[in-house]
Amino acid sequence: MADPILAIRNLNKSFGALKATDDVSLDLRHGEIHALIGPNGAGKTTLIHQISGSLKPDAGRIEFMGADVTGLSLSQRARSGLGRSFQISSLALEFSALRNVMLAVQSYQGSSFRFFKPVMRDASLIDPAMAVLERVGIADRAHVAASELSHGERRKLEIAIALAMKSRAFLFDEPMAGMGPEGSKQLTTFLDELRGEAPILLVEHDMDAVFALADRISVLVYGRVIASGTVDEIRSDPEVRRAYLGEHAE
Repeated sequence: MADPILAIRNLNKSFGALKATDDVSLDLRHGEIHALIGPNGAGKTTLIHQISGSLKPDAGRIEFMGADVTGLSLSQRARSGLGRSFQISSLALEFSALRNVMLAVQSYQGSSFRFFKPVMRDASLIDPAMAVLERVGIADRAHVAASELSHGERRKLEIAIALAMKSRAFLFDEPMAGMGPEGSKQLTTFLDELRGEAPILLVEHDMDAVFALADRISVLVYGRVIASGTVDEIRSDPEVRRAYLGEHAE
């Protein structure tokens, strides 16, 4: 079996007496969607913050593409190919959707300034930015300020930004949140196709989407992984049903 593209080893994070991440180990393999589920307060977003680089773990190791990235910043990890969409939007709300993605393209290209060409007429930024907006289905909203986009459109814009950075793996934190049934269905189809481009670590409460998409599922409860396996294994695990799935059973 090939080495995982992302490997989390014995990660720990505490806030005072609260152990938000308790010796967590998991990995993300090429071509897969690995879903991370658990009840509210389980520590899922805290874990994603540590993996992405916006929060420093107290102990443990994070390897990405075979390199230790535990000490790298969020921006350094993004430039290395670890793409993320956030549960709470991190967009430049005053900029258009197109400008937000152009900033990502500019960052990926390694050029922060355009002295000799007005940025908004620079085809080397506009063309790839429009291409990813087209991929996520919001090209018709390219010139709308991010602040005026719907919640679902903002989530798609964040995914477009991750695509523009040529990410080698994606961290998606509740991408279905705030979407209606049709939006969730469209995004599920998109993510299913996207795994062929780069694997996805997916935090999601929409269990229909999780069961439709996931190759593997890890269940987090009180900061600790209590089970990890295929969809069928997780569905039938009695501890998982008691701790999480059983909460929603009819």
